[in-house]
Amino acid sequence: MSDYQTHEHDVLVIGAGGAGLRAAIEAAKDGQSVGLVCKSLLGKAHTVMAEGGMAAAMANVDDRDGWETHFADTMRGGQYVNNWRMAELHAQEAPARVRELEAWGAVFDRTKDGRILQRNFGGHRYPRLAHVGDRTGLEMIRTLQDHGIPQGIDVYMEHTVVDLLKDGDRVSGAFGYDREKGRFRVFKAKAIVLATGGIGRAYKVTSNSWEYTGDGHALAYDAGAELTDMAYVQFHPTGMVWPPSVAGILVTEGVRGEGGILKNNEGRRFMFDDVPDLYKHQTASDPEEGWRYVTGDKSACRPPELLTRDHVARCIVREVKEGRGSPHGGVFLDIAWIREKLSDSEAHIKKKLPSMYHQFKELAGIDITKEPMEVGPTVHYVMGGIFVDGDSQMSTVPGLFAAGECAAGLHGANRLGGNSLSDLVVFGKRAGEYAAKYARENGDVRVDEAEVEAAAAAALAPFDRDGESPYAVQGDLKEMMQELVGIVRRQDELEQAVERLQELKVRAAKTKCDVNREYNPGWHTALDLKNLLVVSEAIARSAEVRKESRGGHFRDDYPAKDEKFGKVRHVITKGADGSMQLEERALPAIPEPLKKIIEENQKA
Repeated sequence: MSDYQTHEHDVLVIGAGGAGLRAAIEAAKDGQSVGLVCKSLLGKAHTVMAEGGMAAAMANVDDRDGWETHFADTMRGGQYVNNWRMAELHAQEAPARVRELEAWGAVFDRTKDGRILQRNFGGHRYPRLAHVGDRTGLEMIRTLQDHGIPQGIDVYMEHTVVDLLKDGDRVSGAFGYDREKGRFRVFKAKAIVLATGGIGRAYKVTSNSWEYTGDGHALAYDAGAELTDMAYVQFHPTGMVWPPSVAGILVTEGVRGEGGILKNNEGRRFMFDDVPDLYKHQTASDPEEGWRYVTGDKSACRPPELLTRDHVARCIVREVKEGRGSPHGGVFLDIAWIREKLSDSEAHIKKKLPSMYHQFKELAGIDITKEPMEVGPTVHYVMGGIFVDGDSQMSTVPGLFAAGECAAGLHGANRLGGNSLSDLVVFGKRAGEYAAKYARENGDVRVDEAEVEAAAAAALAPFDRDGESPYAVQGDLKEMMQELVGIVRRQDELEQAVERLQELKVRAAKTKCDVNREYNPGWHTALDLKNLLVVSEAIARSAEVRKESRGGHFRDDYPAKDEKFGKVRHVITKGADGSMQLEERALPAIPEPLKKIIEENQKA
């Protein structure tokens, strides 16, 4: 028998970012015993890297904004393959979640009359992002921790969950280990909320932190839950490209929201070359005003740099491929130009973008108040994930819930900037609420000892093998995904990726670890590989069958949208033989009242 310690809770939350903390707070509020497992130290979740702000139609800067417009913007950005119910709930409930954070102590930037300030962001019709300079995610985590942890939530820091346990069809707990000593842990729970974030570490160039290895996606998949729309991976247009040690680190969209412009090596603002029909050129003599909406309403003016992320990223790739890129393979992002407009521009930039100023000063030796930044696309977010019910956030496995980036639906084919932070608290709250309800209304669960022993044996297997280093396999996986399943995709390359993934799975099954379980990052990497391979295969297979271009999924051989694919989603499940199965299912029809909202906003 394996040596392990057991912890019992009504609700177990895996992941301590914005979604996980908000879920834990809500479940604890219901009186349930709550356990919170985090892979890193508490306070170091990837949410702290979210910079630009959280989208909520509070209309503090432009009183024409409302939930209907936010809903329509989200659906348009997602190319209308979103879970319409989640988009509706998100738009309606986001303002209350922002005000709740304010009541709990979040210190937002303010308008002159004392209201929460909101800034412009790509794809949003009106200034909608409540923010704290460019450190909004950090303030969110600080606020949620300060409010939530004193409520009696049991926190297990530096613990990794490697398997979910089941009692019949429903979840009964989780098996994991502490990363410091390598000791096994069993968490018995009536309900589980997955809030583990994204999959960025499957790629070579990513803005994601080391924790983002697709853990929640793979845990849910192995437990029998459905994954959906995994082809939709968002490449943020602006990540650092130099020096190599910091390649991929995010350069917030807030830079462009505050007036930053994109230029090629000719000094030309290339985003004017290719814009949707929704925009039209104003005058060459007034370029900083950018592009107006077709209505000609000056207050609705948006610069082309604030088009949706997929569009901007592809434009940057085009400039680089055609030889108009920066010296290190990106383009130039210039906020320093506002010196021409503001006498105190240096102080203004440092106030509005303090993190960006220090990031470039310390990591690249660049003063962004005086010179442009070099930026390029970086893997940033996955829109696909665990299929959940729009209201409750429960997956297709009873008692298993998901919220935040690891859950699919809200963002459709492409996420609008700022929708992620409000997503965390809107659906984190709902996941915690319904998980607590499920735990309260359903009986106790039984943990199968044989299941625990099998999980322990699988976790220890790398110590008994004589193969290659897990770092070598991980490195080859990242290179392959970047090259073959990247921002621009082709059928032959996707087929090659699926074939190479089978080879990588064989190699991963033979990876070895030396020494012992204490302080062993090689062991952690060997265990992470299983999850990375699951999400990589799900992305490649989903991209292979979606023969069109839509949002974050761009096919060079099928560059146009196909109406047929706009009506379906692709579902990934684990077959009885352990192989990955893919099925196409029809999207539910959008209700007429919501259709009308979309149509009215298209005309505006």
